Amino acid sequence: MGEEKLNDQMIVRRQKMQALRDKGIDPFGHRFDPDHDISSDIHTKYDNYDGDLLAKEGNVVTVAGRMVAKRGSGKTSFADLLDRGGKIQFYVRQDIVGDDDYQIFKDSDIGDFWGITGDLFKTRAGELTIRAHKITFLTKALRPLPDKYHGLADPELVYRQRYLDLITNRDSFDRFITRTKIIKAIRRYMDNNHFTEVETPILENVASGAEARPFVTHHNALNIDMYLRIATELRLKRLIVGGMERVYELGRVFRNEGMDPYHNPEFDTMETYAAYFDFNDVMDETEGIFKAAAKVVANDLKINYHGTELDFGKPFARMHMVDAIKKYTGVDFWQKMSLEDARKLADEHGVEYESWWKVGHIINAFFETLVQDKLQQPIFIYGHPKEISPLAHINREDHRFTDRFELYIVGKEYANAFTELNDPIDQRQRFEAEAKEHAEGNDEYQPIDEDFVEALEYGMPPTGGLGVGIDRLVMLMTDAKSIRDVLFFPTMRPKKDN
Repeated sequence: MGEEKLNDQMIVRRQKMQALRDKGIDPFGHRFDPDHDISSDIHTKYDNYDGDLLAKEGNVVTVAGRMVAKRGSGKTSFADLLDRGGKIQFYVRQDIVGDDDYQIFKDSDIGDFWGITGDLFKTRAGELTIRAHKITFLTKALRPLPDKYHGLADPELVYRQRYLDLITNRDSFDRFITRTKIIKAIRRYMDNNHFTEVETPILENVASGAEARPFVTHHNALNIDMYLRIATELRLKRLIVGGMERVYELGRVFRNEGMDPYHNPEFDTMETYAAYFDFNDVMDETEGIFKAAAKVVANDLKINYHGTELDFGKPFARMHMVDAIKKYTGVDFWQKMSLEDARKLADEHGVEYESWWKVGHIINAFFETLVQDKLQQPIFIYGHPKEISPLAHINREDHRFTDRFELYIVGKEYANAFTELNDPIDQRQRFEAEAKEHAEGNDEYQPIDEDFVEALEYGMPPTGGLGVGIDRLVMLMTDAKSIRDVLFFPTMRPKKDN
């Protein structure tokens, strides 16, 4: 790579950097001790004060942040300072801060960092403002910020240079703050319901717990291939065997698959397991989690997602997958039927299927093709076919189906859960059936995890388990269009050099 070409603005900023050094000022600063956040401490408390009350109380504050606007001439100037909480105007007068500091301020650029100490007042326009008594230069920005009116013109730069997006787009900044608050609310809900948060390995010897292609890496010291985890399920179930009874893990998993507005190769999930629960208990748990998340963004639990109002205050609906198919298509899969009959129904309704599929796979395809998009308000769809639920407990009344559910909202799946299979013999048989499917053409299958089967042989109590896609949940609660909008640094194709 050749040397970086500097444009005129970058050259001027480097000259100003050197001028600061010549004056004995470090252009990259030192420790500074602000005593107020702009939004939570200043705007929240003082926005409703009138000018007389501000003057009477004599409120002096010290803040620090990035200068994002500057205006004025002569011996007085106004500027805007931005910190993590928000933005505030400050007022600088040469006769107050002194000739030298005022000149440094006049020579500074948008993007530079300042520390400001001063008293609060209201301008004639009623804007809360800091009258600077002392200004402290903190950091020189060597590149100009994007134009404040147009932001990042290239949408790709929003994801490649998230730091610029955060500076110029307050909606994006606030969305990530909301994400953190949602995750805290979920953890608080889990903790209050006597779950223990745990951590399990990211590097695995066997990629299991979901149907997905793993990322493969190599451990040099052991000279073995290892896998980035595709799920935390089987590790967490081992902890249930060990007697921990209620556990959850909220963290990153990795799947070597395609990318679209709802999928990124690395993403956050929360999996929970509770001894002595069945899938009905987990429905209650899941509803509580989503209500806790909705409460972060709306006290009345009503949110708007892409123009659809969703009411999380109401009890979530519950419907068997076969009943949902019958309701929306008229096809009744409660009737016992052969594979030939199921294929015929699929052909008649334009539902595609693979050569190795069984009746249960076709039932699921009916649901995904003809029903899923119609489910707008929160609804639990339960009773998934055994063929697509290798880790779920068989339903006692009808062995074709399992005690499993998925939560659907606005046509998308947001949670997957079931009464866990804890019969080690049945579990081995299902692993073996999946291995056979793999031989027949299913690329996404779970290899037999012998250690997990052995753990089940020691005895796992009846258990209810849940998996929630945290990124999708945040997308829903913040009305985001893409998973990239809720991940600080989404996976991107390498940028080509010009």
